[in-house]
Amino acid sequence: MQKRRDFIKKSLAAGILTGISVEQTNATGKQKGKLPIAIATWGPNVPAVDMVMATIKAGKTSLDGVEAGARIPEADPKDTSVGYGGFPDRDGNVTLDACIMDWEMNCGSVTFLQHIMHPISVARKVMEDTPHVMLSGEGALKFALDKGFQKENLLTDVAKKAWEDWKIKSEYKPKINVELHDTIGLMAIDTHNNISGACTTSGAAFKMHGRVGDSPIIGAGMYVDNEVGGAVATGLGELVLKTCGSFLIVELMRNGMSPQKACEEGVKRIAKKLKDYKDYQVGFLAINKKGEYGAFAIQKGFSYVVNQGDKSYVYDSKSLIQ
Repeated sequence: MQKRRDFIKKSLAAGILTGISVEQTNATGKQKGKLPIAIATWGPNVPAVDMVMATIKAGKTSLDGVEAGARIPEADPKDTSVGYGGFPDRDGNVTLDACIMDWEMNCGSVTFLQHIMHPISVARKVMEDTPHVMLSGEGALKFALDKGFQKENLLTDVAKKAWEDWKIKSEYKPKINVELHDTIGLMAIDTHNNISGACTTSGAAFKMHGRVGDSPIIGAGMYVDNEVGGAVATGLGELVLKTCGSFLIVELMRNGMSPQKACEEGVKRIAKKLKDYKDYQVGFLAINKKGEYGAFAIQKGFSYVVNQGDKSYVYDSKSLIQ
């Protein structure tokens, strides 16, 4: 995963800059459960989480909430890892991946989608208007256009300049926590106690044309089960794909683990199975149906946002490597 922006300031600075409330946590897995809840990967995604909660409080579903939340970074040209403004692949193409899932196991996904600002909304259309779960590439684009989405140029001047600078050496070397954030994964439980999840990304910067990571894959980048809870992943997608990360964490919670312990086990599973894990970053975020949550990562630097009905708080996750 190519990281793009320096994460020096991490969650505390994000709170100062945006005026939100910021608290640190030891991530013990004993957080008091409270519903409704909205939660997302990475501290800078406070506006997205606020949108999720506002949507739920307006009487809409958790599915409506996570879609509305995901659309915030998708439309932000300053976010170089999601949607409009996302860094391109090595050929200069912005390609997007997204998935969405509700409490009845309905799900939709798009991969390798170009020219559409809101892949999360296209993914929902796939879920609701087709017999399929996933559409890809030209087929996904045609479907989106047929549904009324507008074709747009998603390559901003900033992203184009970064790509042109990268081409000088053309080295693809995934780095650890050197950007503000990457994929956004969201989950929410609404006032009817129903859970939904969403995940959206422009993928690894300067990746091979056609590469798809974990983010649009149900059970890898995101998974929810209304009997148990849900999980989302962030970081190097290849590592998450190899371990079916989010599905694993939900199953661990089904078997009695707290969200925190399940996230820790998910990371430890990667460390046990994959020899080169120390060179990369993966973070997991999970919630259960009580509104309890947990997070854990390979490396330091992973933060997340929680809103349990009042305001959003940014927390730093514990990590395997200190």
